Parts: sequence; C-alpha cells; structure tokens
Amino acid sequence: MTTVTIFGFPQSTYVRTVRMTCEEKGVPYVLEPVEWGAPSHRARHPFLRIPAFQHDGFTLYESLAIARYVDRAFAGPPLQPQEPKEAGRMDQWISAIGDYFYQTMIRELVFPRLVAPSRGQAPDEAVIAKAVPKAEGLLAATDATLAEDAYLAGPMVTLADLYLVPILFWLSKTPEGAPLLDAAPAVSRWYAAMEQRPSFAATLPPAP
Repeated sequence: MTTVTIFGFPQSTYVRTVRMTCEEKGVPYVLEPVEWGAPSHRARHPFLRIPAFQHDGFTLYESLAIARYVDRAFAGPPLQPQEPKEAGRMDQWISAIGDYFYQTMIRELVFPRLVAPSRGQAPDEAVIAKAVPKAEGLLAATDATLAEDAYLAGPMVTLADLYLVPILFWLSKTPEGAPLLDAAPAVSRWYAAMEQRPSFAATLPPAP
C-alpha cells in the first residue's frame, strides 16, 4: 500500500494546504509532528520549515512542490488546469498568496492577535492596525476576481484555492476578520463554498 507522510503541525496554513490536496485527491496520509530544530527536522527540510513529505521513500519539502507532486502522482480530480490561461492565473494567485497574503494576514494580524496571547504575550496593536488596511486591499483584489469566476483560476478548484482558504480560516477567527470578509461579498461566497468541501472539514486545525 502506498504510504504518504506529511511532517508538520495542523495549525500551519501550508501544512493544511498539502493535507487538503491529499484529501481532494483521495490520498490517505499520516500527519507526523516535527521536533523543531532537531536533526530529524533538518534532515527532512534543510531550511527548518514545514511541511516536509515522504511517499514510499521519496522525500520533498516546500508546500508547492509537494502539492504539485501529489496532483501529478495520484489519480483523482485534477487540481491544476491544463488550459494555459487558467494555469497562469493559478500560478499568479499562488505567488501572490505566498508573497502578500501570508505576510499581512498571518504574520501581521493572526500571529499578534491569536498566537501571541496563547503564549502569554500582549497583542501588538500597532502592527495589527497597520495590517488591517493592507488586508482590506488584498481582499478587494480577490473579490474582483471572484465576482467573475467561481474560483481563483476559473471554473474549477485549483491549488490556488487550497492555498488561500487556510489563511482566511485563521483570519476569520480574529475580531478584525469578520468585517474584512463582510466587505468582500464574492470572497465570502467563495469561502462559504470552500467550507462545504470535505477536504476543509477533514483538516480543521486546533487552536494555536
């Protein structure tokens, strides 16, 4: 039997993207925790990040490489368009999500608002205040796309959608998240549809 192992923590948006990819493809997997900074961690990911991945002795790190591999290596619904324009749109959104959305929504909003208090630290309200208008702009651009198409790259769910939804999940858990999402009706409609997918329910993470 094919053995797939994902190494990481369920709260990580990147780990969740890989898990959702496996769920969408119908690929069974085991999620293994990471001893951060240990030799075993470095052996799987030389830059000490998550996720890492193993399939029958073949190893990978970096979520996009893993997600693309899972989509190519296993049967099930395709998660990457064949049509060049839709594929380009998917790549565009994955790049934007990694470069802009994660920094603003997770590092500058979710981390100080949710993670810091869980560690006994006070939220950095100045950082949060600066992040809110940036998040508003990101969601406005996303809303314009989703007002025209069901999903980020067109009519089908792609890896781009699986990258964005874990970020918006954590954003929605912050006090700032609800009004930000309410101001983006097409994003809210898309998010509600993504919430109904079995892959979303199967990968719900615990609190930080």
